[in-house]
Amino acid sequence: MLCSCRIRNHVLTLLQLPGAIARPASVTEEEDEDPLQSKMMKSKPDEEDYWNSSKFKAFTFDDEDDEFSRLKESKRAVNSIRGLVDEEEDEDDVEKVSWSGEPVGSISWSVRETAASNQRTDREPAFPKINTDTQTIGKSHSGYSLSSLFKGKTRGGNFQSFTDSLSDSSARLYAPELRKPKSEYKDYVSDWSPEETVHRMQQGKTVSLEKFRSLQDKLLLLDFSVSAHDGNVITAILIYLKRTLSKEVLFRELDSRQTALRHFIHYLTETRDQKLLLELLRTLGRIEDMVLLQYKEHLGITDENKRRDFLKSCLSLAFSPEDSAHVQDHFTLLERQIIIEATDGQAERGGKSEIFQKFPRRASILNMPLITTLYYCCFYHYNEPEGTYSSPLNIRHTFRISEKQYFVTALAARAKLKAWSDVDALFTCRNWLGFTKKKSPLSFHRVVDILQKNSAPTQVLQEYVGLVDDADTRTCLAQKLKCHDIVINTYRDLKDRKLLLGYRGKVEKGSAEERKINELLANTQIRWKN
Repeated sequence: MLCSCRIRNHVLTLLQLPGAIARPASVTEEEDEDPLQSKMMKSKPDEEDYWNSSKFKAFTFDDEDDEFSRLKESKRAVNSIRGLVDEEEDEDDVEKVSWSGEPVGSISWSVRETAASNQRTDREPAFPKINTDTQTIGKSHSGYSLSSLFKGKTRGGNFQSFTDSLSDSSARLYAPELRKPKSEYKDYVSDWSPEETVHRMQQGKTVSLEKFRSLQDKLLLLDFSVSAHDGNVITAILIYLKRTLSKEVLFRELDSRQTALRHFIHYLTETRDQKLLLELLRTLGRIEDMVLLQYKEHLGITDENKRRDFLKSCLSLAFSPEDSAHVQDHFTLLERQIIIEATDGQAERGGKSEIFQKFPRRASILNMPLITTLYYCCFYHYNEPEGTYSSPLNIRHTFRISEKQYFVTALAARAKLKAWSDVDALFTCRNWLGFTKKKSPLSFHRVVDILQKNSAPTQVLQEYVGLVDDADTRTCLAQKLKCHDIVINTYRDLKDRKLLLGYRGKVEKGSAEERKINELLANTQIRWKN
């Protein structure tokens, strides 16, 4: 009797809507019989109403919009489903399972019920099918329920949208990736020849040089770039060859391509790749260029002692005889500057030297040119004996300075100090008879200019203006510098009475110059030419 009742209840349940029967865990099999019979009796009217009802309405001429009506019906349907779901979730003390023992609302349960509903087309509408290969998942491992599909809520309490629920990785559908248009990547994969590649590089288009793997193709790229006379393209290809070729092969090929070689040397110089540049010059046999490049490294050394030691090491390099002499002079000059700087710095700080107190030093002498060092020594150490490092004469003989260069430098330094006796001594010389005269390796016209720039007094200027050889130049300088005696004596020597009369009107009346002009005009022994 009990088995027949169970079979009858099972058959009647299959005729109802897909779902599950709530079975409390503590209820026994005998207690399930009466509730099932009562529920079956209650469901018969509902089932008859379902088969006799229809979702379609008769046609009416109401003014209500059809779309608005369908929207309202959809809203009512959603609200009714939400109400059912709320009632289902309120039953926290009841675990809902199907006849197969699977939790109601799990993914596997939804898949099975959907497959069954597709076969029963004469029954109620089926739930949309979800393609998934997920196996049966227990309640403790499933994060989804029937209510979560509609309300967007997982069992853990985290809210998500309905779309996110369906877009889970287990049920997600991937659209095939569309291939990019050929025009977007044809510049990278097209089989351009070396000549076409160089032409496209000239146009500023992006190309790939990685496909040129053979040495022949790489050299063709370099040759076509040289023929195009485009320095940017040549440099770009040289960078690629530097990265992909060994140094031996690259240097050998550049030796026969002088234009590309010059570009490569310039590139290495700008990027300061001194090591590779030295290897290149050594391989090509350009020893002078190599040692000169090594010598130029002293420019980056700031410490004077380290620079001196570096220059000393450069003395052993394979310079030409002329260049070797210059390097030796550079080392000797720096060594002497270090000694002079240390001595003068100590004297200036001690306050024992009068010249340093009157004319304080404005800058250090270290790393200064040779002529600047000579001027410094003529300014501060002019009268020192020749045996000292700071003596101007010692510097002149050590570095083989010409007489004219030494004369100009010493004249400017002593005129700056207003040491006119030292200036006069520069011009004074004795002949073999013991007579003295003024002699200058420089024209006296330039001497006057130097003295004028250093604000020499008129008496000093007048002495050297009178030594200018050309009469016209001497007269112009004398008038410009107001050396009246020079002008009057020049006109007297020219025996030009008219010029002398004209110049009398330019001097002050009653002055000594005017009286001198009048005496010359009244002198009957002078035979004037006009």
